[in-house]
Amino acid sequence: MVTAQMVPSELLIEAISEELKSNDKIFQPPKWADFVKLSVARENAPEERKDWWFIRVASILRKIYLHGPVGVIHIRKMYGGRQNRGSKPEKTARGSGAIIRHAIHQLEKGGYVTLVAGDGRIVTPAGRSFVDNMAHKVKQQLPELSQY
Repeated sequence: MVTAQMVPSELLIEAISEELKSNDKIFQPPKWADFVKLSVARENAPEERKDWWFIRVASILRKIYLHGPVGVIHIRKMYGGRQNRGSKPEKTARGSGAIIRHAIHQLEKGGYVTLVAGDGRIVTPAGRSFVDNMAHKVKQQLPELSQY
């Protein structure tokens, strides 16, 4: 059985994001997605990728799959970075919580993630099956992944 750990993360996230784009009833970027930065540590919004929302949702699903149960604060730490503060020393800044919360709500609406009281979010059996199926498709498409 192929799992998310057996394929490269970039290829898996790309495959999941393409699948999420096809389900446009649940997974839609919010209206403010064109103007938002991904973290306090970033200077600009992600202008080079128009589908950045689906990539972020897919990445959050993979992170919950691997590290669950996790909360929003833990995921914010994963997407943080070093904030440039001018002449002062740099500090670690967390990622945007609104983006993560909105993505998690969409994943819950889709049935891929659920809340465990007191612990955080975990992947449902349907979500685990979805990620494993995507990993299987990625592994089948590329013969050089036989080493994974």
